[in-house]
Amino acid sequence: MAPSTLATPEQLQAAAASVLAGIAGPGATVRPDQLAAATALACEGRRALVVQATGWGKSAVYWMATKALRDAGAGPTLVVSPLLALMRDQVSAAGKSGLRAATLNSSNFSDWPEIQADLRAGNLDVLLTSPERLANPTFARDVLPDLLAQLGMLVIDEAHCVSSWGHDFRPDYRRLATVLVQRPDLPVLATTATANTRVSDDVAEQLGADTLVLRGPLARASLHLTVLPRLGEVEAFAWVDEHLDRLPGSGIVYVPTVKMATELSAYLLERGHVVRAYHGQLLTDERQSVEDELRINAIKAVVATSALGMGYDKPDLGFVVHVGSPGSPVDYYQQVGRAGRALDTAQVVLIPTPADEDIWRYFATASIPREDDANAVLAELVQSGGSMSVPALEVATGIRRGRLELLVKVLAVEGAVERTIEGWAATGDPWTYDRVRYAALLAARENEAALMRSYARSVRCLEGVLREALDDPVASDCGRCSVCTGVLPPGLSASASQESIAMALAFLRGADVVLEPRKQWAPGLARTGRIASGLAIQPGRALAFANDPAWPDAVRLANGSDAHVPDAVMQGMTQVLARWREQWVERPSVIVPVPSTRHPEMVRSLAAAIGALGRLPVIDALVIDGAASESDMSAKARAQVQSSRLSLAPGTILEGETVLLVDDAWRTGWTATIAGALLREAGADHVLPLVVHQRP
Repeated sequence: MAPSTLATPEQLQAAAASVLAGIAGPGATVRPDQLAAATALACEGRRALVVQATGWGKSAVYWMATKALRDAGAGPTLVVSPLLALMRDQVSAAGKSGLRAATLNSSNFSDWPEIQADLRAGNLDVLLTSPERLANPTFARDVLPDLLAQLGMLVIDEAHCVSSWGHDFRPDYRRLATVLVQRPDLPVLATTATANTRVSDDVAEQLGADTLVLRGPLARASLHLTVLPRLGEVEAFAWVDEHLDRLPGSGIVYVPTVKMATELSAYLLERGHVVRAYHGQLLTDERQSVEDELRINAIKAVVATSALGMGYDKPDLGFVVHVGSPGSPVDYYQQVGRAGRALDTAQVVLIPTPADEDIWRYFATASIPREDDANAVLAELVQSGGSMSVPALEVATGIRRGRLELLVKVLAVEGAVERTIEGWAATGDPWTYDRVRYAALLAARENEAALMRSYARSVRCLEGVLREALDDPVASDCGRCSVCTGVLPPGLSASASQESIAMALAFLRGADVVLEPRKQWAPGLARTGRIASGLAIQPGRALAFANDPAWPDAVRLANGSDAHVPDAVMQGMTQVLARWREQWVERPSVIVPVPSTRHPEMVRSLAAAIGALGRLPVIDALVIDGAASESDMSAKARAQVQSSRLSLAPGTILEGETVLLVDDAWRTGWTATIAGALLREAGADHVLPLVVHQRP
């Protein structure tokens, strides 16, 4: 493979002037560190890591270097970016720089042949793609070999994702090691705005010993940081409703989950605010529409998960509010860094919630493989002798989908499995679980959570806490945050009115928690394959989900010792039934309580109360034997245990009945699935599950 073509200093100077004029307008001048990084890349063929604050102009470095290299006759630049939103912005920025750019992603598969032809013909200066695309068999087979041969430069955007120590590690980023090894002569630029020293050192080590590291101060004077402690989630909803119009310009309200993004955006819309929801489950066109509406200030706010974060470019974003704390101050800073890039002042508000700790715990461990899970996946793949899809692995192993998807990516990066057209297959290469490394990684994330707790308690300068987390030198307190000033920004109060809180509570209590039925039988059961329609249950309902702020009594009841259902919870269950009535295939004609081992009194009293209310008979149609299943048991194991424990009571006949199946909680759905199949075999036409609490 031929050495990379390099540019002269004169070519770089001309490229820098052209690019900056296109991006920032006539008269714009290059920063010294921008020129130093571009020189190392374009003129010296070196590798560089640039850690600078959002808005500093990191993308200008790779557009300058790309243009200089292309003018010198080098091949195109490959930009690896983690988000589609970032890629769309970068295609636009490249065009302003006088460069021809295109992106290969899952949403434009039909355009791939034309883009590949343009690459081969030399008609593209820049190709942007995601790290996940590098794992795609079609891309690896049809695009990557030719691209590697002609590449002039590689750019790794949001490079903290390369490091497993980073707050947003993406396993597929590690596939870039193939490019780095196969093209040791290739100029490589890695950029990020959120990396502490440990992450920076890890990324620089992966790039190579001669890597130029340019690190600047990451704090920005335009961000005015505020924490509002001691608010619950209901109060937080009310606070956002009351204060959204008081916040400057347009902005982002970050929330930790898709469920909250949906609920909060719906509530704000109901209250008359012009907002949109944004999360990873939206279609690509929907996400682009929301991004565009925010960019032109057609809406006041986007209620978003972290899916709207890295790379979204709106220099005049006036505020960022968090309902719930991210688990890492580095992650937090990355998100608030979207605000105030071209403003003197932007408001940044954090509202910690009681659910934060549980959410942190989940995300801290989600990308760290459990040894038992990894061994189970490898065993299934070896036994299959071929490829298995993620849904098939989910059924076979009982590992939840989100955790499983991350697990197979980690195993792929470590060489134990490989991606195929059909799914995933074992490579046969030896693999050992690295306990020491994963324990250290978990400890690092626990340390980040401790820093976030310190920030949320707001006992010292907020900017100082963030700068400490980023290993940014802290000369003095910022003098701007709510801790330093001792007051909130003008127009903002520490709480919401009781009237607003009552309205938020009423809204949240009116939201339905839908229980989705299982579609496939778990391995190891007497029944196999897809659940036949004649044995399937209907979608069900729960009063509360996880640490539900609207129904704390229901959460405590379901997670505590056995007790009679209190009036407040019973009233909530009545409201659920009233709303659910419109979706029933048939009105229930009988009630069947699940014979609970943990909460027999709760389930019996709930069934009896609903029966009295609806004038329905309560039939003890189910029998359960043996010890209760463990709470941390996998879904597959739970299915096997419950299948062995549950049976029909002798003589049970439910011909033509519609059964309301009542239980205390829903974790994996297997208790209701197995009980429902038994009741359908006894003649029931429909089975409708109803529980107090759905556990996450």
